[in-house]
Amino acid sequence: MEPSSTENMSLGRVILESLKGKHHDFTTAPLNRAVLLLAVPMVLEMIMESLFAVVDVFWVSHLGSDAIAVVGLTESVMSLIYAVAIGISFAATSMVSRRIGEQDPEQAARTAGQILLLGATVSAALGVVLAIFAGEILGLMGASDSVIRMGTDFARIMLGGNITVFLIFLINAAFRGAGDAVIAMRTLWLANALNIVLGPCFIFGWGPFPEMGLTGAAVATNIGRGTGVLYQLWHLAGHHSRLKVRLSHLLPDTAILLAIVRLAKNGVAQLLISTTSWVGLFKILAMFGSTTLAGYTIAIRIVIFALMPAWGLANAGSTLVGQNLGAEQPDRAERAVKIATRFNMLFLGVVGLVFVVFSKPLIGIFTQDPEVARQGTQALWIISLAFPLYAAGMCMEGAFNGAGDTWTPTRLNFFCFWAGQVPLAWILAKPLGFGPVGVFVAVPISFSVLAIWSLVLFRKGRWKTQVV
Repeated sequence: MEPSSTENMSLGRVILESLKGKHHDFTTAPLNRAVLLLAVPMVLEMIMESLFAVVDVFWVSHLGSDAIAVVGLTESVMSLIYAVAIGISFAATSMVSRRIGEQDPEQAARTAGQILLLGATVSAALGVVLAIFAGEILGLMGASDSVIRMGTDFARIMLGGNITVFLIFLINAAFRGAGDAVIAMRTLWLANALNIVLGPCFIFGWGPFPEMGLTGAAVATNIGRGTGVLYQLWHLAGHHSRLKVRLSHLLPDTAILLAIVRLAKNGVAQLLISTTSWVGLFKILAMFGSTTLAGYTIAIRIVIFALMPAWGLANAGSTLVGQNLGAEQPDRAERAVKIATRFNMLFLGVVGLVFVVFSKPLIGIFTQDPEVARQGTQALWIISLAFPLYAAGMCMEGAFNGAGDTWTPTRLNFFCFWAGQVPLAWILAKPLGFGPVGVFVAVPISFSVLAIWSLVLFRKGRWKTQVV
């Protein structure tokens, strides 16, 4: 039976141990301790990412509702880039963790090199095309003329410089798969700390910095993330990481690239489905004006603040699934996911209750516009109602992806989001006349269905037999 203690170590000692960056064998360590050793740096990693999202919109909100709308619309397009990057990152975590579980660090490093090669190529191609058509893209998203004038440069820099966030996602996924969660955490802390410090400097022209307005937020973001990528590459070159990528690992390896693409195509489809559904929601909300978009953008940033750390727990479970399946211990992989799910449901359950009760003052931190605040408050408490189910769904889908079964979450996302969330939001908002509230209500309904369906498939256990 798996010990319920952390092997005679206090919780505080386990947390301190998790932050030291030492290498552990996650295929033999007691599971409660293994989950914590991985989850603590992963949660802290995601807390910094979510903190940046909230701080960023806080400073931008000082520029008015049009500026917030620009950020919301651009982020909805960036979410498509995130979808491609995170979809490939599923393959990175799954394949690297399997090779580590099989005690094959050389092949793990070669896989990481091929992930880096693929990611740089794809992101550069996307960046060129999207930067050229940035203004037209905002127009297609339903932005008004004033929003397009204000936001084209911001969108061009964010979309054109997407390689920074793309590589951060992919390389961190490889680090997590290898069990180097502390390096991934430090990367995002460095990148996003720079974002937070430089953001207001470039937006408002503090000190020696030029006053660039909304465009300054994009400049700060890319400087911060670019620095994070350099830090990652330094570690990949052999500094304190299990993954020691050499130049020979960056030469195209057809077999590994095809294996990555085979796993990643479903992962990309999976994320594209879920993220384009968010784009669909923004398109529906755009019909109700910039104040509605601004309120929803603020609410979603606050929700992301909670969900990002929860993804840290889900990622811990995903890494343990990959490594333990590689070590031919499927039952141990299943127990790891159950432990991560319990922690995650407790965490998001508490946060969701806080958001429901204090939605109005939380939104009030970011805007004094009464209509923006009203829309944001409604969105926040409605979306927060199903937080415990969000937590369970994250861990179940993380288990599937960690096992290399990227097809199962893909079809779940298709039926719950494309066939469910967007049509439901439209029906509630327009034909039934609920307006923006109908869009907000569609979110917890679709995610709850996803969580319950995922749990049913997880218990069937077919993911345990996936070959990577």
